[in-house]
Amino acid sequence: MSEHENSDHLPGQLAAPRRNGRPLKFGGGLPDYLAKALRAVAEPFKGNTADGVVVPGLFPISATGVSTKTIREAAEAYLGSLTAEQRQRAVFPVDAKEWRMWSNIHRTIMRHGIPLCEMSDEQIERALVLLKESFSGRGFATARDIMRLNETVMEMTGRVDEFGEDLYWLSIMGTPSDSEPWGWQIDGHHLNVNYFVLGDQVVMTPAFLGSEPVFARGGKYAGTRVFEAEEARGLAMIRTLDAKQRGKAIVSRDLPRDLFTSAFRDNHELRYEGIAYDELTPPQHDRLLQLMETHVGRMRPGHARLRMDEVRTHLQTTHFSWRGGVEEDSVFYYRVQSPVIIIEFDHQAGQAFPQFKDHYRDHIHVIVRTPNGNDYGKDLLRQHYQRSHHAHGR
Repeated sequence: MSEHENSDHLPGQLAAPRRNGRPLKFGGGLPDYLAKALRAVAEPFKGNTADGVVVPGLFPISATGVSTKTIREAAEAYLGSLTAEQRQRAVFPVDAKEWRMWSNIHRTIMRHGIPLCEMSDEQIERALVLLKESFSGRGFATARDIMRLNETVMEMTGRVDEFGEDLYWLSIMGTPSDSEPWGWQIDGHHLNVNYFVLGDQVVMTPAFLGSEPVFARGGKYAGTRVFEAEEARGLAMIRTLDAKQRGKAIVSRDLPRDLFTSAFRDNHELRYEGIAYDELTPPQHDRLLQLMETHVGRMRPGHARLRMDEVRTHLQTTHFSWRGGVEEDSVFYYRVQSPVIIIEFDHQAGQAFPQFKDHYRDHIHVIVRTPNGNDYGKDLLRQHYQRSHHAHGR
């Protein structure tokens, strides 16, 4: 039995009021959202695939030489700051279904773990150190700015019970270890990162990031901006293509309603589309790699380098696709896909600001996934269990 199963608190409930005195609204949203989400989570995990068939052997357990010691120590320090009651709600088994129960919408419907709004100053500091040790400097800055822009939404809408920089839930999966599998998850509006650790290997997917607005024109965090590089480098990539290449890369002038592999789409079949890597010129290869590095580079540098090495191994089966316009002020969607990575970027219609009924540039969603069964580090975990079973069986 996991620690949290002894708790009297249901997912999403607070044991204490928000420390800033603001109310918190539970529920809301589409009437069938929760039911659909729970049905998706109940499906056996396969992972995103191109054709419904998982490509085997892509993610071996191996020593990387890139230490995860400071991540483990930060997690232990965070756990050490919690009360016994908080630990019951904060810690889950390493193979818990809660990994897959993240939700990028702002509604407090199915959250789990301990929210920042309930933590003491010391606990918040230690929680943020865990994120800081796990991300690159740029990745950590983006995560914090997304939280800050959720405060900006509160200021702009006045909906103090639905938005705020303190509404992010942190969970620890398993027990932090230098040899056994464990991980952490942060879950809240527009910031949903799943971080799995096995020895010195790291998987940081699914990683969903977003914001509306993407730029704070006023308020407490005036001047804060996110996704500038992701947007600009995507547009630069499509604009390097000639007419024939664009004919292959641009699959539609219409944008999708949302990312194809967003929350509760862990098993979505996503076929390759667009232009293949081999159909690009060497300078275009460089631009595509730079675009991928922009997204991968939210990981801490050593593991980002390993991830890019993995990406480079599969460049011959990498595709780049585009939907929407190609002008400086266009709205658009792009995707980079290979057997080992999926990157999606999309301009969205208004949600917090429903007067923007069409896709607009002040609402962006981004996701990075590891297809073929290794989101949440699940393929590494499967292999670890197999090794442990064989070792104990001898």
